[in-house]
Amino acid sequence: MSTLTTRDGTEIYYKDWGHGQPVVFSHGWPLDGDMWEYQMNFLAERGYRVIAYDRRGFGRSSQPWDGYNYDTFADDLAQLLERLDLKEVTLVGFSMGGGDVARYIGRFGTTRVAKVVLLGAVTPIFGKTQDHPQGVDKAVFDGIKQGLRADRAQFLSDFSTPFFGTNRPGHKVSQGVLAQTFNIAMLASIKGTLDCVTAFSETDFRADLKGFNVPTLVIHGDDDQIVPLEATGKLAAELVPGAKLKVYAGAPHALAFTHKDLLNEDLLSFLKS
Repeated sequence: MSTLTTRDGTEIYYKDWGHGQPVVFSHGWPLDGDMWEYQMNFLAERGYRVIAYDRRGFGRSSQPWDGYNYDTFADDLAQLLERLDLKEVTLVGFSMGGGDVARYIGRFGTTRVAKVVLLGAVTPIFGKTQDHPQGVDKAVFDGIKQGLRADRAQFLSDFSTPFFGTNRPGHKVSQGVLAQTFNIAMLASIKGTLDCVTAFSETDFRADLKGFNVPTLVIHGDDDQIVPLEATGKLAAELVPGAKLKVYAGAPHALAFTHKDLLNEDLLSFLKS
């Protein structure tokens, strides 16, 4: 099993497939690197080296009590890139993973980075503030934490409905995928799961996005019930000079599965461009 021990002693699991130009994937909450299996297999078969890691506290990585903040997540990502000596890498961040990518660039720049993809990402800012009134209200995040503390298993089971958009007409997801997603989510530390709600709801990435000076693709569903397009993806594309915004009509948050074929082709096209 491939792991990296960070400077604070946390063990980060990663998988590293294929050969060629590197693509590094940062997963969403409350998942792990397995969420990227369709994208990784697709790109590895087409001549790319693909790496996905489990964020600290999630999946097969260790579960420290502390460190669930974006400065630490960015440091973990930086140590992975350094360990593998990756250059000209494309960083792909989904949901809260988009914050990992943004904070990494904000702290370390783009010396190792060739391109960026923000997919259904929480950037530039997810929660509502005085200067970001279109953000999601704090009460929503408080409710998530309450649900996790009361019955984490049931909350995460129920969360799959808006996540996959199965409450919309014609949107169906197999029981196998729902079971896989639930099992991945339950591998995580409850402490990490809770603390990450604070991290992704309260972190402001607007300053980080100013450091983006590489080609950037922003992909978002216009029926994202978890991370609303108007409050995140649309604004992120406006803040990053030259960024391209691609909106998937009727798509829910879980684009990496529900729209995997379209997403795979768009990633491949962006990598080749």
